Amino acid sequence: MDTLSYLAPLFQLNVLWTIALGTLGGLIIGALPGLTATMGVALLIPLTFSMTPVMGLNMLIGIYIGGIYGGCVSSILLRTPGTPASAATVLDGYPLAQKGQAGKALGMATIASTIGGLIAAVVLATLAPQLASIALEFGAPEYFALALFGLTIIASLSGDLVKGAISGLLGILISCVGADPISGVMRYTFGINGFASGFAFTPALIGLFALSEVFTQLERLTVKDASIITHVTGRWPTMQEMKESASALIRGSIIGTFIGIVPGTGSGTASWISYNEARRSSKTPEKFGTGYVPGVAATESANNAVCASALIPLLALGVPGDVVTAVLMGGLMIQGLAPGPMLFQTNPDIVVGIFGGTFIATIFMFIFGMALIPLFSKILMVPRRMLTIAIVIFCFIGSFSINLNQVDLLTMVGFGVLGWGMQKFGFSQAALCIALILGPMMESNLRRGLLQTGDNIFQFVSSPITILFLGLTVLSLAWPFISQARANSKKSKQATKPME
Repeated sequence: MDTLSYLAPLFQLNVLWTIALGTLGGLIIGALPGLTATMGVALLIPLTFSMTPVMGLNMLIGIYIGGIYGGCVSSILLRTPGTPASAATVLDGYPLAQKGQAGKALGMATIASTIGGLIAAVVLATLAPQLASIALEFGAPEYFALALFGLTIIASLSGDLVKGAISGLLGILISCVGADPISGVMRYTFGINGFASGFAFTPALIGLFALSEVFTQLERLTVKDASIITHVTGRWPTMQEMKESASALIRGSIIGTFIGIVPGTGSGTASWISYNEARRSSKTPEKFGTGYVPGVAATESANNAVCASALIPLLALGVPGDVVTAVLMGGLMIQGLAPGPMLFQTNPDIVVGIFGGTFIATIFMFIFGMALIPLFSKILMVPRRMLTIAIVIFCFIGSFSINLNQVDLLTMVGFGVLGWGMQKFGFSQAALCIALILGPMMESNLRRGLLQTGDNIFQFVSSPITILFLGLTVLSLAWPFISQARANSKKSKQATKPME
C-alpha cells in the first residue's frame, strides 16, 4: 500500500507533463550533434529548484533517457553520433539510411532502446533496495575504499590512463577548496568568501559540460555541416528482422544493464561491447557494418539499458554510475537530498518515485520516438549559430539563478574554459567531474576512519568489504596494462605464424 501511495503523485497531470517534456527535450538535445545528454541535464538542473523532488528529478531522468536515445538520429541520418553512446550505431544505421531504410533503422533503434530501458528499469527497482540494505553496514573505511574504486575506474576508462589519472587528481585538488571537513579550517579560498563552501557544484557542471561545448562549437562554426538524409519513410522492421534481432537485442539489454551498474563505464562502453558480442555470436558476422538491423538493435538496447542501471550505484551507494548520473547528483543535492543507502530509509517516497518515473520516461521515449521519425531530419536542420547563442544564455541564467551570486558566474566561466582545454588536449572531463563528487567523500571518510582507529592503517583496511574494493581498485588500475600486454602477445603470435 505504501508503494502505491508513493507512485500516486507520478500520475498527476503536471508530473506526467513534466516527464514528457523532459523526455522530448532530451530527445531533441541528443539528436543535435554536439549537444549531449550530459549538457542537457547540467543546463536544466536550475529549473528543478522550484519543483517538487519527484517532479524535478524525473524531468532530469527524462532528459537523460531521451538524450541517450536521441543520439541515434544523427548517427543514422548524418553519420555523426549525436552522443558518444551512439557512435557504434553509425556502423549499421547509416548504411541502412543510404539504402533508403532510414525509417526502419530509426524504428529498430526506438524499439531496442525501449526494451533495453524497461529491462534495466526492472533491475533498478529490484536490485537497488537490496544493495542499499547491504550498504547500510558500511563504515568510514568501506566508503573510502568505494570512493577510491570509483575514481580509479573512471581514470582507467578515459582512453589514456595517465591523462585520466591527471584529470581525476585535478578534480580531487579542486574539491579541497573551502572548509576542511573535519577541522573547518579554510583552504585555497584566497580570501574570497564565495569559495568558503567550495566551488558551487551546479555552476561548475554547467561550465564543464555546457559552456566548454560552446567554445568547441565556436571553433566548428566555419565547418560546413554534412549532408542530411531528408527522405525518411516507414518505421517498423519486418517480423523476420525482429526475429533476427531478438538475440542481439536481449543480449545488448543484459550487457548494458550490468555495465551500467559498474561505476564509471557508461553507455558508450556498453554499446561497443554489445555490438562486438552480437557480431561475434552471429551466424552471419559479415553482414555487420553493411546496414544490418541486428547491429542497430545491439547498440541501442545496450546504451539505453545503462540509463536506468547507472542509477543503481548512485541511489544505493552514493557513487555515480556514469558522467550523466554524476550531474544528476547535482539535481539531488539541490533538492536537499543525499544519495546513498540512507535515502531509502529517510525518503522512500522519492526513491519509489524515481523507479516509477524511469518506467514512464521510457514509455514516453517510445511514443515520441515512433511519432517523430518522419520529422527527425527537420530537427537536424536547426542552425548551429542559433543553438550556440541559446546555450550561452541558458548557461548564465542557470548558473546565476541558483544562489543569485556573481561568484557562481565566475565559477561557471572558469570551469567552462577548463573543460574546453581538457577536451581540446584529450583529458577526461568525466574523471574530473567524478573526482569533484567522490573527492570529498574519500577525504572525509579516510580521516574519520583513521581517527576512529587511532591512525592504525591495518585496522582501517581490515574489513572484508574494504579489502574487496581495494582489490578492485588495484585491478582497475592494472587492467589497461594487462589488456595491452595481451594485445601485444597476440600480435607477436600472429607475426610469427607465417615464419613457422
